[in-house]
Amino acid sequence: MQSVFVHMDRCIGCRQCEFACAVEHSASRDPVKAVYEQPLPHARIRVEAGLFQNTSFPNRCRHCDPAPCQLACPTGAVLRDAELGLVQMRTSKCISCAMCAMVCPFDAVTFHPAANGRVVATKCDGCVDRLRRDEPPACVEACKAGALVYGELNELIRSGSPPMPVGVTAWHGWGQVATRVAKGATNGNASSR
Repeated sequence: MQSVFVHMDRCIGCRQCEFACAVEHSASRDPVKAVYEQPLPHARIRVEAGLFQNTSFPNRCRHCDPAPCQLACPTGAVLRDAELGLVQMRTSKCISCAMCAMVCPFDAVTFHPAANGRVVATKCDGCVDRLRRDEPPACVEACKAGALVYGELNELIRSGSPPMPVGVTAWHGWGQVATRVAKGATNGNASSR
């Protein structure tokens, strides 16, 4: 399955991914007209503070399998797209109980007004409409720093994106980089990156 992957060391916190996501999910899909829409469109990706000072992290739904949000939803408002494997929200069935948000390990579910005025759960839908048109997700297309990449994990590793540490095999490289980042956060030491 293809997915969006994050180069944590490349995000500059410009929030262009957030803007592109909000425009993509607006009624007009026009950056000028979208700011006048009611309800105001919102991003399904959020740029948050990174592990170290002056770093950022674009947080989004990971489309887990199995998805805790889908398992916890009492109304069946959360479902998996059979074709692309992306976890989707059916706002018409959402009762705003927040069970999905409580079980999400990535804090990727937020609540916003829908077109009918009800406040409902929303999250990244993986830009499913764009993917069906063979276009990359809006956040990936907008990211000029190269922090967001889209593709199959094994293909990204084979192509060298993300770059692996010298002498480290692909899967172990991802784990080792994550371990170094986690140790640096625990020690409060940015030099361990």
